[in-house]
Amino acid sequence: MSTRDYIEKDYYAALGVAKDASAADIKKAYRKLARDLHPDKNPGDSDAEQRFKEISEAHSVLSDIARRKEYDEARSLFGSGGRRMPGAGEPGGTQFDFGDLFGNIFSGGGTRGRSAPRRGADLETEVTLAFTEAVVGVTVPLRLAAPGPCTHCGGSGSRPGTQPRMCPRCFGNGMVNHNQGAFSFSEPCRECRGSGAIIDNPCPECRGLGQSTSTRTITVRIPPGVEDGQRIRLAGQGVPGERGGPPGDLLVTVHVKAHPLFGRKGDNLTLIVPVTFPEAALGTNVTVPTLAGPVTLKVAPGTASGRTMRVKGKGVHRKDGTAGDLMVTVEVAVPARLSKEAREALETYAKAAPGDPRVHLQQAVGDSGP
Repeated sequence: MSTRDYIEKDYYAALGVAKDASAADIKKAYRKLARDLHPDKNPGDSDAEQRFKEISEAHSVLSDIARRKEYDEARSLFGSGGRRMPGAGEPGGTQFDFGDLFGNIFSGGGTRGRSAPRRGADLETEVTLAFTEAVVGVTVPLRLAAPGPCTHCGGSGSRPGTQPRMCPRCFGNGMVNHNQGAFSFSEPCRECRGSGAIIDNPCPECRGLGQSTSTRTITVRIPPGVEDGQRIRLAGQGVPGERGGPPGDLLVTVHVKAHPLFGRKGDNLTLIVPVTFPEAALGTNVTVPTLAGPVTLKVAPGTASGRTMRVKGKGVHRKDGTAGDLMVTVEVAVPARLSKEAREALETYAKAAPGDPRVHLQQAVGDSGP
């Protein structure tokens, strides 16, 4: 990121947040804008694509603590002209080493500092999976848009066929020295705005910035057992590093759609199976679905509503190749309406049914009475 970017671009305004916005607020604002402006959602809309590039670049700087600090300090100092600190060089005042100050901001200052490698920023994206895909794992394509060296000019900022020339004022150093009596200090060169180079013929693609936002598609393997809201870190898939530095990481937030039949508790899947009262009382065999195909379960005579049976190995797949279980809960279905014959049959059963199932409650009521 050049000093020119720090001076000319208001990344806070691009994301619509205040300068003192928290990291969470910046992340929230970026995600909302990214969803609205993503090229997949706005095909052929050049304005939306340009805004998407702007917010991606802004997020790459403001989401990185160190880069945000540099950005804030550089804009503050350049905005005031970078001339002097209150009291500096005055009788009784305090002497400030501006060379050290600017050196911290621009990674050491001078040619040596600008050549230091810097790790690229992390990228964030989201993916929505079907319930089954999250359970067994899936490979998905992800389309990413991230800032990087301009492919048109190779990152030089100059129109192809031309080259930046060394700044004649600072001789490529990016800083100039000033002497005021017994005091000496350095400040960013105003001729080249601290970049050390003059671009006479800016690249039409990146407008002399040397950076552009490009779109790429990568194939990502989502491991089995991923849960809704889980974040997966993919090392080295973020923004390319500057000056040979390592790339950042890609953080993928996974959203999982609900399933019409199955639920999930940890590595186990859950399923509710309705049975009739005669089936629960007399026993039966029921065929139930699993993600790997149907299985048959035996419901023992006298099975109570709410009883849970375990089907081994039919749950969530794990990274080690094992799997959780399918927990099948039996639920006695009570019909909302009865035919005349069914009602008469139930009345006959009620007369022949063994003892009162609530006798223990009646005893408790009697014991607690006056």
